[in-house]
Amino acid sequence: MYEFINLTVRDAMTSAPMTTTADTPLREVERIFDEHDFNGIPVLNDEGELIGVVTKFDLLKAFTLTSKTIIPHYDEIMNHPVKAVMLQEPATVTPDLPLSRVLQRLVEMRIKSFPVVEGNRLIGIISREDVLHALRRATTHPTSERRS
Repeated sequence: MYEFINLTVRDAMTSAPMTTTADTPLREVERIFDEHDFNGIPVLNDEGELIGVVTKFDLLKAFTLTSKTIIPHYDEIMNHPVKAVMLQEPATVTPDLPLSRVLQRLVEMRIKSFPVVEGNRLIGIISREDVLHALRRATTHPTSERRS
């Protein structure tokens, strides 16, 4: 466990994650979610800066009933751009943040992942799975593996 304390986001993050733009139709985002089993995708502007995140939950929100949309039309909604539903200014982390702090934030915020940024530039993503893998690697000792 001591080794885990020394790890930072950079040690466990996924570099160069798949991204989308604010004008991408929701239909395309749904296809990406289906093909890659992602829960969220960072949204970048034309300069490559992080401007938001779109999640499966955001797709569901697009179909909520309101006084304006009593019966939402699936095809019409799926043609809306990501910017219509994305979370703007998402919580982010930096690559030098200790992984133990990320673990704490994931649990406290009940969030599945954080974009990793340097300035406004997206450099990666750190997910629950990344932290769990790092925990396992940090606590697996070669001597205990030989006993198995």
